[in-house]
Amino acid sequence: MLTKLYVKTTLFLSHFKSDERGVTAIEYGLIGVAMAVLVAFAVSEDGGFIKQLKEAFTTIGSSISTAKDAAK
Repeated sequence: MLTKLYVKTTLFLSHFKSDERGVTAIEYGLIGVAMAVLVAFAVSEDGGFIKQLKEAFTTIGSSISTAKDAAK
């Protein structure tokens, strides 16, 4: 009886170790969480990404206006 239990346990652990069902779902879940964190950081007020992007476009616009005025 103890031998049967040992064999069944060994077989179960062997199958459990090689079973890869659900691994892809976990990977996609982790990717989704990472993307959600990045998006939340990008659009948050304190994140600074959107603020820096706006400042960069403002600087570019000012440079273009200055160059246009200097060309007149």
